[in-house]
Amino acid sequence: MDHVGIQADAPIARREAEEGAFVVTDAAIAQIGRLTEKRKSEGKPTEAIRIGLRGGGCDGFSYVFEWADKPAGKHDHVLEFEDGNVRIFIDKKSMLYLKGTTLNFVTGLMGHGFKFENPNVKGSCGCGESVQF
Repeated sequence: MDHVGIQADAPIARREAEEGAFVVTDAAIAQIGRLTEKRKSEGKPTEAIRIGLRGGGCDGFSYVFEWADKPAGKHDHVLEFEDGNVRIFIDKKSMLYLKGTTLNFVTGLMGHGFKFENPNVKGSCGCGESVQF
């Protein structure tokens, strides 16, 4: 298994991470853990969260953030946290665009959700649903 990067507490208190690693904050790990437990209690598959990029949207690419019901493929990066209870799969092609990205879970006056902080993005659409590289 390829282990890429781990990262620390939100908002941006960070542990040392490998240069160019995909970083996951403690807030994001905790939220994925809560969602995983909820799915387990509902009897739904909880293999991992799959993160990646898909062609489409206003600016060319949209982020993929969905449940993976099957084990990782041989070309996936696999990140494990919380003694393997929280797992993230990232396909190798998406990883080319996601290196250096931080996945955070944020809460605020406008609501809450996962946020990709990707230094590779050259632009994004007005709705915030797609990005350009």
